[in-house]
Amino acid sequence: MSYLPDKNRYQEMQYRRCGNSGIQLSAISLGLWHNFGHVDVLENCRAILKLAFDSGITHFDLANNYGPPPGSAEENFGKILKEDFAAHRDEMIISSKAGYTMWDGPYGDWGSKKYLVASLDQSLKRMGLEYVDIFYHHRPDPATPLEETMHALDLIVKQGKALYAGISNYPAADASKAIGILKKLGTPCLIHQPKYSMFVRWVEEGLLDVLEQEGVGCIPFSPLAQGLLTNKYLHGIPADSRAANPNGFLKEADINETRVNQIRQLNEIALQRNQTLAQMALAWLLKDKRVTSVLIGASKPAQLADSLLCLDNIIFSEAELNAIEEILK
Repeated sequence: MSYLPDKNRYQEMQYRRCGNSGIQLSAISLGLWHNFGHVDVLENCRAILKLAFDSGITHFDLANNYGPPPGSAEENFGKILKEDFAAHRDEMIISSKAGYTMWDGPYGDWGSKKYLVASLDQSLKRMGLEYVDIFYHHRPDPATPLEETMHALDLIVKQGKALYAGISNYPAADASKAIGILKKLGTPCLIHQPKYSMFVRWVEEGLLDVLEQEGVGCIPFSPLAQGLLTNKYLHGIPADSRAANPNGFLKEADINETRVNQIRQLNEIALQRNQTLAQMALAWLLKDKRVTSVLIGASKPAQLADSLLCLDNIIFSEAELNAIEEILK
């Protein structure tokens, strides 16, 4: 039986304008960094994507190297897109990125025009698409002139391979320069994707101000600090957690006594708000109008459903905000 999305999906979601553009994004976006590779169960991936779309999520975020293995998240997404969502492509914002190592040799990494153009061509083939809605440069390249990288994004948009250009992981000064170059080229920067959570707050030291001044959207990734801002670590390190995985980015050393105490105190405030810690952490980001959407990952549909409940309460009292600041000091 073919997939029929929920008729009420757009009534269930909040949408926010992305900077000064004509684009609105769902307040929650789905990232395919983890859990969508060839090592994962395809039917679970399909179930997560269907729940996301049924819930009004319109933005699906990928990159060339997502998997594992690299490229497999795009392949799986493309397969499910063709089989279940082909009639709904124009209701989606699909993004990809290039900037980290993707293939051997000098042209498979960083920010050259050669790499970005070739990488997007490969991504489009993997997903079976004629274009992506947003194409990002994934990280600054200290060895390639910023002008070359931004000219590549401009070329890609003017070729029709992407509708909008974005940047990711750029500090405030570099972001300001990149946004200025793109503006002069006639391809304005739509959005910036930085790492941002209660525990990682560098964007507050200038980047959010730059984005607001330039009319560029902001979509934080790792909003739950790779699971730290959930109930998972309230009582130590579970055997099935990312911190217990030797191949993961989160290490056991990241979960010290000070951090656990912070997590427990934040959890108490969340309980008073009738939220889980994860729901409060997402709401805390969305309280800022400069944040267009928050990018979440999910390993199963129930996890996504739980995260979506954050939208029931994104208002914080001054007392709550002050208490959270005291804990995070």
